Parts: sequence; C-alpha cells; structure tokens
Amino acid sequence: MKSWRQSQILEVIDAEAVSSQETLRQKLQQRGIDATQATLSRDLKELGLVKRAGDGAYTRPGRERAGQAAVEQLRRALATLVRSVERVDYLIVLRTDRGQAQGLAEFLDRVQLPEVAGTIAGDDTILLVCRGLDLATQMEQHLTTMVKS
Repeated sequence: MKSWRQSQILEVIDAEAVSSQETLRQKLQQRGIDATQATLSRDLKELGLVKRAGDGAYTRPGRERAGQAAVEQLRRALATLVRSVERVDYLIVLRTDRGQAQGLAEFLDRVQLPEVAGTIAGDDTILLVCRGLDLATQMEQHLTTMVKS
C-alpha cells in the first residue's frame, strides 16, 4: 500500500502544482487513497520531495519544468542531434547519431514535457511514450518543427 500511495503522490505532483499537504491529501482521496497528514509528511520525506521556488509546489529534486530557457535548450539539442522523427500510435521514435540518444533522452526526462510519460533510450534511438494519441500527434508535430529549425 505504501509504494502504491507514494507512486500516486508522484503522479499527482508531476501532473499539477500542489503546494500543501492538505491539497495533496484531497487529490489522493479523489483517487481512493485515505492518508493522514503524518503519513503524507513521512511519504514526502522518504520520496525526497522539495518545494519549488516561486509557487511553493512540491517537486522532485533536480527536476526542471519546461521553462522558456529549457525549451530553447531542447530545441537546439533536437535540431543538432535528431536525424528523424516517427510516430507509431502514441509512441514517438527519435533517431540520433550513434552515442547521442541516452544524453538527449535524459534531457527530455528532466524537462518533463507534459505530453510525455517517459523515455527509453538506446545508443542511437529514443522511444517517447506519450500520454495519448492526440498528445502524440501534437508532440510529433512539435518535435518535427524543432528538428527542422
């Protein structure tokens, strides 16, 4: 139950800005999870979550939200490193030069694009798992535009 609750906490804070334990408790309750303030406090500490500067929302340490500077860095990296973009249903395959995929995938993960649930990288290929077909289509168009710029 603890690992399930903690995974749900991470999903909630990744999806939206949550700045108080009470708000987090309510979001979890909407998902059918009852937790006390003391339990949430322990979970937040165990997960190593910190409060973000600016809005005070909980976040994973070292994670960046896709601010304008990060988006510009991503655009430059994609234009330099990606050779092709191909969508297959809700998956997107990015091809890079040999040895470039893992670093670019890590950067994509750190930027936390809301359309992307996660990435898997090989040596010259990145698989982006999108949160649905419509979002995958939008992401494909967005990535293709960045790669061509």
